[in-house]
Amino acid sequence: MRAYKRFDKRGFTLVELMIVVAIIGVLAALAIYGVGKYLASAKTGEAKNTIGAISRAAVGAYERETYDNALLADGATSATAMHVLCNSAGFVPVAVPAGTKVQPSTADNDPNGFKTGDNITGWKCLKFDMTQPTYYSYGYAKGVGTVTGSGATATGFEVSAFGDVNGDAGNAAPATGPKISTFARGAAIRNGEVVLSTTIFSVNESE
Repeated sequence: MRAYKRFDKRGFTLVELMIVVAIIGVLAALAIYGVGKYLASAKTGEAKNTIGAISRAAVGAYERETYDNALLADGATSATAMHVLCNSAGFVPVAVPAGTKVQPSTADNDPNGFKTGDNITGWKCLKFDMTQPTYYSYGYAKGVGTVTGSGATATGFEVSAFGDVNGDAGNAAPATGPKISTFARGAAIRNGEVVLSTTIFSVNESE
């Protein structure tokens, strides 16, 4: 005759259920944090990659030999070729996007696009264009620029990006602030060569 034990089919106790729920809660919190960090990193990656591309464009523009525009008299010779930096370009887009992406304008001379300037000024001089939607407002300044800590000097240039990826600052003019993420890279001209700062300066990356 088989003997049946009283507790063979007992269920989970309240303590066991609470432990399982607590473990699931901890794992969910870690997952949410990890996803948030991954998304923030992906967004900041856009700014850093674009700043690098604009910096390379500025170096390339400087290394191209240019001549002063002049109408020469018969038998006259032009001035010596020079290495010069492009003059400053306006921020694109004009306002910092507030937690959304903005499509840069593809129209010629639209200030919200990268087709402004001429052969010595702005984005056309840099030969830089960006046609994909962006989280950031990008700028190029000949000289010191606006970001303290970028490393730019009066003889060099600064490339900067301002963003509001979490949308808590609202649309604003490109400027540093506690609710704005800031990225910048500076350069100097030394002995006729462009010297870039060692890293991209950043403040409030996740803002």
